[in-house]
Amino acid sequence: MTSGSTDYDDFFNKTAPPEKFEEKICIINSFVQYYKASDQKLVLVTSGGTTVPLESRTVRFIDNFSIGTRGSASAEYFLDHGYAVIFLHRQRSLLPFHRHLQHNMLDCLALQSPETNSHIYVNQESTVKLLPILQRYSECQKNRRLCLVSFTSLGDYLHLLRVACQSLRPLCSRAMLYLAAAVSDFYIPSDQMPEHKIQSQGEKPLHLSLELVPKMLKPLVKDWVPDAYVISFKLETDKSILIGKAKKALEQYEHKLVVANVLDTRKKEVILVTKDKEELLALSDEEEHRGMEIEEKLTRKIADLHLDFYSNSAIETKTSH
Repeated sequence: MTSGSTDYDDFFNKTAPPEKFEEKICIINSFVQYYKASDQKLVLVTSGGTTVPLESRTVRFIDNFSIGTRGSASAEYFLDHGYAVIFLHRQRSLLPFHRHLQHNMLDCLALQSPETNSHIYVNQESTVKLLPILQRYSECQKNRRLCLVSFTSLGDYLHLLRVACQSLRPLCSRAMLYLAAAVSDFYIPSDQMPEHKIQSQGEKPLHLSLELVPKMLKPLVKDWVPDAYVISFKLETDKSILIGKAKKALEQYEHKLVVANVLDTRKKEVILVTKDKEELLALSDEEEHRGMEIEEKLTRKIADLHLDFYSNSAIETKTSH
């Protein structure tokens, strides 16, 4: 590290920005600028996993299991709650609205004239399910309320996250960050990667040296968007350590909320951890049976918390003047 630099400065110096970086910066800035003069609340939702390339011309990489279920569902519900949404997502992970078609697209369609194969239509059962989804999607597209920006690697994600924060900073407490992406804890600096595909060496094992990714939540809260409502996520497999780790994160980074969840029950319940308390949100058996998603309850509660935060910030601003 050079004199005066920080570990996260060092990280950005060691990782290349994503492809079409300038184009994506323009997309984010244009979307935020569109709402800058209004009182519209904006949320940046991050979603999906991050790859860690092992070569510069990447063939192999380290990955995780996240496909963006929580992030894509949450983005939809935030739109329902009146937010404009920047959806920073892993390429080819689940997208808001599109996620409902991921596994059954062909099952939704039928041939009107099987003999000639000349016409395709959406069958009646699928029409009933898809019509309200299409109406919601068309409405948010018409009113320019959803901005999609993709990433692939860990480096891509963090470069774009910093840019998005810089763009959102002037919105102060109107901005919310919902950091649901599954971010790798380790990476290989660009200058330590081989350019080409790593070759197997007979029966010799491959040894990798990975560096720790700096905790970007610290500069994000302190410097990048100091007035925004910032939410992080904590996923554990051991429930006994979950709340302790969530509280430690709040103490260390001083953001507003941690959504804590256990791997095995993450689709049915979450715990909202703030500096002062913990609150369990859970689906009842009846809610689960009728297909309700935990993200519906989660985003409704968070929208209320953000509204209180925004209202109090506005009062404080008026008082100070």
